[in-house]
Amino acid sequence: MAQPVVSPQARSTAAPQSIPVREILPWAVFALVVGAALLYFVGAEQGATSLFGGTWVHEFTHDGRHLLGFPCH
Repeated sequence: MAQPVVSPQARSTAAPQSIPVREILPWAVFALVVGAALLYFVGAEQGATSLFGGTWVHEFTHDGRHLLGFPCH
């Protein structure tokens, strides 16, 4: 099967598109806040730094602590 001939003038060169920081910044801040909250609950929610009474948060995140290498015993 013959290939069609494409002239150099017919080719389009795709220019890289810039992404405005104003579009990325809210999502980056949101990801940072969610990540910090998850890191706190998995890594530090026990003992003196506990925000919630009881051990229910510790028990809920217990397997995640061991999976990520945080000591808890």
